[in-house]
Amino acid sequence: MSYLNIKDEKLLPTITELNTLLADYSVYYQKLRSFHWNVLGHNFFDLHELFENMYNDAKIKIDEIAERILTLRHHPVSNFSDYLKMSSVKESSPLISDADMITTLMDDHKKILQQMSNVVKKADSCGDEGTIDLIGAYIRELEKSSWMLNAWSKKTSEQLSLKGSKLK
Repeated sequence: MSYLNIKDEKLLPTITELNTLLADYSVYYQKLRSFHWNVLGHNFFDLHELFENMYNDAKIKIDEIAERILTLRHHPVSNFSDYLKMSSVKESSPLISDADMITTLMDDHKKILQQMSNVVKKADSCGDEGTIDLIGAYIRELEKSSWMLNAWSKKTSEQLSLKGSKLK
């Protein structure tokens, strides 16, 4: 039974991009868990909790992306070795400072946001509104998380000295 109004061959580019996004999120998820386990210092309590919230959110998104691929009548990539090959998000050492963890995650966000944009472009070209809707919400949420991580990384004294100027 065909419940989609899109031909399978038109969906293939979207499926490819969704699988890449699934790989990105899977590597990102594991990195968040690693940072959660290994964060140290004065920011331990805040970042330990933040990283747990972030990996719980990523876990939900991983499941939803995989289920979207299944909804589109394809199978999601599911081997971690394949994720490592496909993903633009790379593993990193957990033995870094809290500030470096945040910088690493902001860099990962940039890569994931680019991949989300790739998904939306392919989905738009074949009229896949369900995927566009799903990923559009993810973009909004990840942009907000990126803003918050960026705000955390700023030195308050430097920002206050920029009174009246545009925030950088």
